[in-house]
Amino acid sequence: MPEKAGRGRTTRLTVLRTEWLTPHLVRIVAGGPELAEFTPNAYSDQYVKIIFRRPGVDYPEPFDMASAREQLPREQWPVLRTYTVRRCTDDELVLDFVYHGEEGLAGPWAAGLKPGDEVLFLGPGGAYAPDQAADWHLLVGDEAALPAIAAALERVPAGVPAWAFVEVAGPDEELPLDTGDATTVRWLHRGTGDTLPAAVRALDLPTGRGQVFVHGEAGMVKELRGHLFGTLGLDRDQVSISGYWRRGMDDEAFRVAKRAEREAEENGAA
Repeated sequence: MPEKAGRGRTTRLTVLRTEWLTPHLVRIVAGGPELAEFTPNAYSDQYVKIIFRRPGVDYPEPFDMASAREQLPREQWPVLRTYTVRRCTDDELVLDFVYHGEEGLAGPWAAGLKPGDEVLFLGPGGAYAPDQAADWHLLVGDEAALPAIAAALERVPAGVPAWAFVEVAGPDEELPLDTGDATTVRWLHRGTGDTLPAAVRALDLPTGRGQVFVHGEAGMVKELRGHLFGTLGLDRDQVSISGYWRRGMDDEAFRVAKRAEREAEENGAA
């Protein structure tokens, strides 16, 4: 069953080091005593909700999200942003952040972190991991989905065919990925006319029961949703699909739009 990370225990870690993997992807490695109380789940898209305090608000100390929600009005609650756990060991939690310059909240924050800085989060949550019994795997996404795709590829069984299509800004945003001998990774560069939906539609998938992971920009996800469920006729339980962001919208606008869409769907089903 999927696990959600929006509530529950607040974990406080300390930045151990940072590393720029590409010009627009920064890795944060955090650790500390509270990591021993963090229990990873079984999902390759395991994620946490990073907690950002609002400027000018006095929060209860030691900080706890549950206490903040109980004691403060909603407009003063900290802001949450969702990020996939790239890796977790007994000593380190690894998170990768896409950096788009000084726009947004999480990217500039991650780019400015230094060893010793605090990282607060809730979680973990998650819903997807490669099915070890699947006959083939397809993973599709952009930079926002790359940590989850990379983690999933490490779990695809040897000899099982897998395809990963990842859209990035250009060649310098590509990363080496740990893959099996039957995995094909194709990098698509944004703005060249080579799109994720076109790449997936051109793929000749093998027979057998496969598993699909499609996450990233909402327009791309919507286009592929029709192909996967309509053209290919895949069952819902074969596909993990979600829009992480929408072109032309910042995080807050996208969250509002997504919430409105969800409420409209629920009202329509009522």
